[in-house]
Amino acid sequence: MRFGILGPLDVRTDDGTPVDPGGPRPRALLTLLLLDAGRAVSTRRLVDGLYGAEPPAGAANALQSQISRLRRRLAPHAEIEATPTGYRLAVTPDTVDVHQFEKLSAAGRAALAAGDHTQAAARLREALALWRGPALPDLPDADAEATRLEELRPAVVQDRIEADLALGGGSELVPELRALLSAHPLSERLYGQLMRALHAGGRPAEALTVYEEARRALADELGADPSPELSALHLELLRGAQPVRPRLPVQLTRFVGREPELARIAALLAGSRLVTLTGPGGAGKTRLAIEAAQHRPGAAFVELAPLTDGSRIPYAVLAALGVREGFRSPAADTTDRLLAALEDRELLLVLDNCEHLVEEAARVAALLLSACPGVRILATSRESLAITGEILVPVPPLPPEPAVRLFLDRARAVRPGFDGHARVAAICTALDGLPLAIELAAARLRTLTPDELADRLDDRFRLLSRGDRSKAPRHRTLRAVVEWSWGLLDEEERELARRLTVFSGGATSAAVEAVCGLPYPEDVLASLVEKSFLEVSEGRYRMLETIRAFAAEEREEDLADAHADYFLRLAEETEPRLRGGGQLPWLARLAAEQGNLDAALRHLVRHDTVRALRLMGPLSWFWRLRGVHGERMRTARELLAAVGDTPPPGLEEEYVLCAINALSGAGEEPELIARVDAVLEAYRGPLRLPYVLVLWAVAAGPRPAADEKALALAGASPWAHALLDVGLGFRAQFSGRPGESEEYFSRALAGYRATGDRWGMANCLDPLGLLAHTRGDSGRALELLDEGLTHVRELAAPEETADLLRSRGTVLLHRGDTAAAGAHFEQALALARGAGLPDKVAAARRGLGDAARLAGDRARARVHYENALQECAANWFSVGETARILIGLGRTAAAEGHTEEARDWFRQAAELAVEGPGDLELADAAEALASVADSPGRAAVLLGAGTGLRGVRSSGDPDVVRVEEEVRAKLSPEAYEEAFQQGLRQRSAAVSER
Repeated sequence: MRFGILGPLDVRTDDGTPVDPGGPRPRALLTLLLLDAGRAVSTRRLVDGLYGAEPPAGAANALQSQISRLRRRLAPHAEIEATPTGYRLAVTPDTVDVHQFEKLSAAGRAALAAGDHTQAAARLREALALWRGPALPDLPDADAEATRLEELRPAVVQDRIEADLALGGGSELVPELRALLSAHPLSERLYGQLMRALHAGGRPAEALTVYEEARRALADELGADPSPELSALHLELLRGAQPVRPRLPVQLTRFVGREPELARIAALLAGSRLVTLTGPGGAGKTRLAIEAAQHRPGAAFVELAPLTDGSRIPYAVLAALGVREGFRSPAADTTDRLLAALEDRELLLVLDNCEHLVEEAARVAALLLSACPGVRILATSRESLAITGEILVPVPPLPPEPAVRLFLDRARAVRPGFDGHARVAAICTALDGLPLAIELAAARLRTLTPDELADRLDDRFRLLSRGDRSKAPRHRTLRAVVEWSWGLLDEEERELARRLTVFSGGATSAAVEAVCGLPYPEDVLASLVEKSFLEVSEGRYRMLETIRAFAAEEREEDLADAHADYFLRLAEETEPRLRGGGQLPWLARLAAEQGNLDAALRHLVRHDTVRALRLMGPLSWFWRLRGVHGERMRTARELLAAVGDTPPPGLEEEYVLCAINALSGAGEEPELIARVDAVLEAYRGPLRLPYVLVLWAVAAGPRPAADEKALALAGASPWAHALLDVGLGFRAQFSGRPGESEEYFSRALAGYRATGDRWGMANCLDPLGLLAHTRGDSGRALELLDEGLTHVRELAAPEETADLLRSRGTVLLHRGDTAAAGAHFEQALALARGAGLPDKVAAARRGLGDAARLAGDRARARVHYENALQECAANWFSVGETARILIGLGRTAAAEGHTEEARDWFRQAAELAVEGPGDLELADAAEALASVADSPGRAAVLLGAGTGLRGVRSSGDPDVVRVEEEVRAKLSPEAYEEAFQQGLRQRSAAVSER
């Protein structure tokens, strides 16, 4: 459909057939929804827009009725969806004229700023042609959005006139400008445009009288004089010259991104006289400087890259100013001419590419700034000019979103209609977000597919070897840009740069000193930072991947062994510190070094399996806490194959951890599981790496026979003994002994509190919270879960955070807060998906299904449950989750009146629950079957069986509470209690109908 609200509301189908949305209220409602097309609009905003600040009683119900009527009017062409906070019209913004207007206006302004006046005029005319009358006339009262649009419209008109003037427009623009001035008699921009139009049309005398009109109007109405810009234009016209355009290179492509940098440069130039843009080659400093200078009157651009002699800089500046006589004068006379030319001028001087003549450029800049008070300088350089008063603006690589925008913009120039590809973001990231590299890569789409382009980036310098023939040679290819920077380094800087390529993801100065063999490297590192060859942040030095690839070609010495040794020592030093109160900074340190640790591990797997095992062991707990997976399984399998079936002496624990990392989790490696069991059975301990116990239990499943061995392996470690209590707590919980379970978890919590370990505390607080909720104390449950969330958020542990969010969401759901519960499940889903945890994804989707079902949205609930089933992996701990999903599908069917279908789902859940690790899933199945039982007596028996299996009444679950209330209403108290006790005694036998 197409929608128009820039004028009376106009709704049409794709073939142009008009659609009548109804009377004034539906028209106003549709207008409000169209202002946020494709996004949710809050109920409050809709009510305010329809009825004003004081809506009548029942306005919310009236809104629902209006929504229903409007839905019928728009069907089947457009849909209005309900959201947790309001309603959303499911159409794209491109179908609404107001959004098209803003998009085209922005494109026109950007083209105008880039000097593409033909494109600017075309886009701005398209935007203005969308108006058919006043904005949003169907809203009952004046709306702030309507006011904003009405104010924006004349600004766009003036932008279009600016483009027309630049394209040679003259007298034909005069009537329109005079009409606009009648409506806006204090607009200096309009006066200036009228003066220029009259002058261009051969009417200079009239142009001068317009200035007098402006002066009188401003004096009479505001008591003010014309602005310096309007006065300067008047002076130029008096002299009989055309207004001087800024001497800046006209750009042939659209400027993309850099909005924060542009804003900062504009603010700095308002108060500072020397601003230097610094950054690596290809970062776009020159283009950014030109863009920043576009809107400043009297800007001049000085290109220093072609110069090889710093004494020629004054000549280059004079040439940029148009004072060419200076080229025939002695140097002293040239400097005098330059100072004379700039002495009384207000000017922004752009000195581009100062790095190879940085000392001479600094001297000229200092001279001009001291002698010419109206001069400001915007410089670009790999390093600062180092002048007092200089303000540096680092120009970093583009962030992901504008990098992708730049790629798409340039790609469409060579492949019209290109609408993106799944690998574009990865291409931009691999190219470090460098605008030059991105532009060169996009140009290769003329002959390559995006997949071919992405696959060839390992050889980026050959791939990106064709550039703009009009550019200077050092800007045509990626290699040329980096070679230019490399040539600015001295030999000591180059040698360290070569060695730094051994690091992946950056390094600290301590790591540089240890691995590169350079004592006190800080001075050389600082020099490389100043020359934009390195970035530094919080004590870490990092090379862009493009620079690293170039410098690696120059490296002769292999430092991989020294690199691996350093990071093995770091991992072994850090490991015990990950299990106590001081774990946070050590986790952060390992996270910062993740790229280096992965590189060291890959090297050792191929060259020294013993040291590789020693590194993988300590890293295993870090991976578990931070949800870091990556290529862990493939690396572990490669290492395990290299080591063989027997662990090296003294590395039994590391061997077990390697085997755990190699397991797929699909239960398809019985031989490997048996091998690890044999290693642990023969091992005498005590464990040096006690998290072996928890990781092996998760990988292979809980087995009672392993408890005594685990106790022997734990030794005297308080951390390990607390972990054993956690395992016993879960076993008691699964077996329907909640009181005993709570004792174990409480004891484990005390043990972990003594060590200060946040992971351990959180893994006790989660089950303790759910136990409190089961017995009806949801307030206490939330307190415990909130404390657990505090701990895991400090750890940045995605798996545990997802678990606790899901538990908290369950408590909120059972308290009736479906919206808040849904938000918790959505957060848990995002974390689980990001960490690559399909079972946790399934659990979060099941929670969303429960929330949708209890909110009455059964269709959405069914979708969530079915998606959850697809996510469940084939491992031991997916059994219980699958059973609960089946129960959710059954409860949905029952709510829809499909009792037999519901009973079938519940029976499947009961059959599956028998295979689970405990009785809790069977308890859920029994209580679910109670909801569709053939008789109240049978339902009471099943409820009793559920309580017997769980060990406590499920007083927090609204599904169970509702069924219990319904059954009690149909039976006498005595009959209910007798049947309930029968089920309590029978426990799992009560589900025999499965």
